[in-house]
Amino acid sequence: MEPYRHCVIKSFKHNGHIHRIWQQNWLVPDELLDEQHKAESIKVLINRQTPIQESDGKIWISRVPAVSFFIPGQWFNVVALLEDGGVRYYCNIASPLYIQGDVLTYIDYDLDVIRTVDGGRTVVDQDEYEMHKAAYHYPKMVEEKVHEGLDALLQRMDQGQSPFQDQLVLKYYEDWLKRSEEVGQ
Repeated sequence: MEPYRHCVIKSFKHNGHIHRIWQQNWLVPDELLDEQHKAESIKVLINRQTPIQESDGKIWISRVPAVSFFIPGQWFNVVALLEDGGVRYYCNIASPLYIQGDVLTYIDYDLDVIRTVDGGRTVVDQDEYEMHKAAYHYPKMVEEKVHEGLDALLQRMDQGQSPFQDQLVLKYYEDWLKRSEEVGQ
């Protein structure tokens, strides 16, 4: 079996400046992906206590394990946060993922959707999106893609479609945890 591969995730702003870097992530091998995730070529990454570098250079350590999902061609990504009370989803409206070697990058477009453990959802950071849209002069195509991404994300969320499946999220994490303990990752 192919081992979990170490990857770095970098998010940028539209102007090309770095936004945030997640330094230690583990890419789930294709053969361990759920069939529906294989069918969509979803990239699934896991992290726990990863150093996160902010745009100003400050580094902090994540407090909760996370399973991240990147769907090719979609203008959003989903981070499932494994908290004590259950799985909370933090979703970024963002450009599709670009992969070069072990570095995964995307452009963060500020709008976020949070789905709480009880299924409630909230769109946040609309003001930040509006501010950056004006400052960075988003082209009409970007604005359209951002809104299409938000609509597609909300539809998946409301219909309980992948990746909004708590049991599968927990399975990915538990399988990785077991394997990482075996090989000392």
